[in-house]
Amino acid sequence: MTPFFLFVDEKTHLPEPWVGSAPMNMIPAETLTQQLLALGIQPGGVLLVHTSFSKVKPVEGGPLGLISALRTVLGMDGTLVMPSMSYDDEHVFDKTKSHCMEMGIVADTFWRQPGVLRSDNNHAFAAIGPLAERILAPHPVDIPHGLDSPVGRIHGLDGQILLLGVDHTSNTTLHLCENMAGVRYRRAKYITIIGNGRPTRFEYREIDHCCQKFSLADAWLDELGLQKRGKVGNADARLFRSQDIVEVVTERLRKNETIFLHPKGVDEECDEAREGIPTA
Repeated sequence: MTPFFLFVDEKTHLPEPWVGSAPMNMIPAETLTQQLLALGIQPGGVLLVHTSFSKVKPVEGGPLGLISALRTVLGMDGTLVMPSMSYDDEHVFDKTKSHCMEMGIVADTFWRQPGVLRSDNNHAFAAIGPLAERILAPHPVDIPHGLDSPVGRIHGLDGQILLLGVDHTSNTTLHLCENMAGVRYRRAKYITIIGNGRPTRFEYREIDHCCQKFSLADAWLDELGLQKRGKVGNADARLFRSQDIVEVVTERLRKNETIFLHPKGVDEECDEAREGIPTA
C-alpha cells in the first residue's frame, strides 16, 4: 500500500525521543501496517481510534508514524476518526486552536494535520477521509454522545473501533450505549460558549460517571467472540464493530441501568450520577 506522508507544523509539539536519533528497537512503519491489517482493520472502512502512544512506542516517525500507518491501512477510501474534545470548560472552544492533550499526543497531533477536519464543539472529534464531513456535522453540546454525534454516526456507518494501549474505560462509544438504553442518571456539567456575542456559561446535565466499570465490556465481547485482540507496536490492541458493542452493552443496560456505576460511597462521580436518577 502507498504510505501517507504527514506534515508537522509549528503548532505540533512532539516530545523526545521523536526528534533526533532513533532507538535501536524502533518499530518500522511497515510492521505497524502489517499488525493493523492482521488485527482486522477494514481497508476503505470507518475507524475510530483511542490510543495511548506511551504504550505503543517506540515507533518510526513517532505519533505521526502511527497516524500514517493507520491511514495507509485504511487507504484513500477509508475514514480515520479520533477524539478531539477539550476539557477546558472555562474558555470558548476554538477548533483551530484548542488542544486535546487529555486525549493523548496522537489525537492532539492528528487534528493539526492538513486535510483533517474537526467538529466545532467542546465534545469534538477529528477525522479525515471521504466520510469525515458527514461524521463531524454539527452535533449537540448537551447530548455529546447520542445518535446525533460523531460516535452515533460511526455506529450508523458500521464503523470499527480500535483501542490501542487503552481499554474500554477510554471507549467513548459506551456513552452512546447509555444514551440508546435510556439510562436516567446524569451529572451537572457546564461549558463556556458564545452567547449574545460574549462568553457565556452553558449548564446542562450529561450521562457521566467515573467510567471505570466500562471494563466489564471486555468479558462481554470476549465471551461472544466479538472482540479481536492483538499487538500493535508494543501496545495491547482491541478491535470490534461499533454496532456489535452497542447491541451487546445496550441490552445489559436495559436490564440494569446502573451496571456501570459503583455502589454508593465508592466513587464521588458515580454517587453524583446516582443522585441524578429521578425517584418518582
